[in-house]
Amino acid sequence: MANIKSAIKRVQIAERNRLRNKSYKSAVKTLMKKCFAAVNTYAASPSSESMQAVQQQMSAAYSRIDRAVKVGALHQNNGSRKKSRLMKALKKAEASQAVAS
Repeated sequence: MANIKSAIKRVQIAERNRLRNKSYKSAVKTLMKKCFAAVNTYAASPSSESMQAVQQQMSAAYSRIDRAVKVGALHQNNGSRKKSRLMKALKKAEASQAVAS
């Protein structure tokens, strides 16, 4: 354990930041799972309501990812990759609907 006052403070700050980052990362994972679930629901039975749900989940996930990148919980490339994977899943579901029609 640190004995110097500044070192004690740095330990406290590091712990605070670790918990904040953990919260952001957990929220991002949860929202991504919800978004993928909404996309799968849309792919199974396409409707305007399910597409609206997908858009809502996508917006929430993008917002949280951008916020996590802004505060430094995620690297910019990591956030971009996550957003890309979400959009790729949506495009794949839309393409399968276009082929099926």
